[in-house]
Amino acid sequence: MLVVNFNVEGAHNCVEVAGVPYVYARTAKGSFVMPALCPHRGGPLNLAELDATGARAVCPWHERATSMTRLRKKGIPAVRRGNTVTAVLPVPADSEVTTTHRPMSPAFCGGKAA
Repeated sequence: MLVVNFNVEGAHNCVEVAGVPYVYARTAKGSFVMPALCPHRGGPLNLAELDATGARAVCPWHERATSMTRLRKKGIPAVRRGNTVTAVLPVPADSEVTTTHRPMSPAFCGGKAA
């Protein structure tokens, strides 16, 4: 297990661990850490929009919908304090970690663009 810290928004709002990017998402149904890549073809899930019901994230590359329940249940424990998220990722403690910026869809920023 690896404990990482990254920003909720702005610079360094994405942590890449072992080549997988993660972001902090805020929706009407709660906040959570999620992979920033679509599980289908690796599209930028951080730019996804929610479907009309708010139950599915629609990938901007190929319009495949991913269940929000599935994304939330990935089970990445995280705590937010101000603009900082601390998350525990299921990877070896010596995994390579970098932080970058990824633009976020308003769907994952509590309704505002970031």
